[in-house]
Amino acid sequence: MSIAKKDAKIIKKTEKKEIDQKVKKAEISTKNNGFAIIETGGKQYRLAVGDTIKIEIIKGEHKEGDKITFDKVLLVDNGKDVTDIGTPYVAGAKVVGTLIEIGRNKKVIVLKYKAKSRYLKKNGHRQPYFKVKIDKIV
Repeated sequence: MSIAKKDAKIIKKTEKKEIDQKVKKAEISTKNNGFAIIETGGKQYRLAVGDTIKIEIIKGEHKEGDKITFDKVLLVDNGKDVTDIGTPYVAGAKVVGTLIEIGRNKKVIVLKYKAKSRYLKKNGHRQPYFKVKIDKIV
């Protein structure tokens, strides 16, 4: 067998492996029962049932264990054949989650410095967050 034929077989095998890996990834993503995209705190989040997300801002008084309902749903996909896209929001769609944790992220150092002018300012900041587990998409 010539070298060119051997190289062609090796290339075909590697291409087949890559295709198989892509198919496996696609199967994993289609096992999902759907997802939703919500808007809260000035940001958008892609959510599925069982996901846990960190949200920076949730208005109102909340305690750990509270149920939180997100009404601003931009898109809902059932994972099979139906996708509802809002204009701007999907009417009647809600995402319900449970507040698991209220905390603060690691400290971020903000440093302002100007050379040769003896100017140095150093500040620290810890951004609060709310960790929410998604229970259902209605």
